[in-house]
Amino acid sequence: MRADAQRNRERLIEVAREVFREQGYDASLDEVAKRAGVGAGTLYRHFPSREVLLDAIMQSWVDRVNESADKVLTHEGSPRDLLLAWFETYVELISLHKGGPARITQAMGDSSSPIVTKCQTLTAATDRIVERLESEHALRDHVEAVQMARLVGGVATVADNGNLDHDAVRPLLEVIADGMLVSSDTRS
Repeated sequence: MRADAQRNRERLIEVAREVFREQGYDASLDEVAKRAGVGAGTLYRHFPSREVLLDAIMQSWVDRVNESADKVLTHEGSPRDLLLAWFETYVELISLHKGGPARITQAMGDSSSPIVTKCQTLTAATDRIVERLESEHALRDHVEAVQMARLVGGVATVADNGNLDHDAVRPLLEVIADGMLVSSDTRS
């Protein structure tokens, strides 16, 4: 790719990230091109569909998901603390853009979704948390990563739509965590 074409591509990704953060994922692609200082044809040459553009934007996010899971897994506290740390991290990860929590949560487990790879990344990271908790016999039987992601994603969606802050979200996440964990007196 020529240097000017590469600069245009990077600028489009940067501007799209800003526009989507401000207006949500359904924002006008013409607005993205205009703010980036390129024509719509240039945008579509680099990104033939909205989903391809979203994929490019989200690649750095994928790396962040994996790094975040690694960080949470170094947690030394109780299983509840570990689970809540992941839930809060998960909410933060899917809430980077207005409308993101609903879009991601709706796509969770849908193999035909255009953002299936992102959902698989989230599910794999969540599965690492599940495996850790299972190894500690702290998680109820039959709790799966996709179920966990959908529940926490539902809370993130409510928070996103209702503009709820951390203090309003934390108790909801605690209820989910408490429902998934085996009480400490019954662990083997």
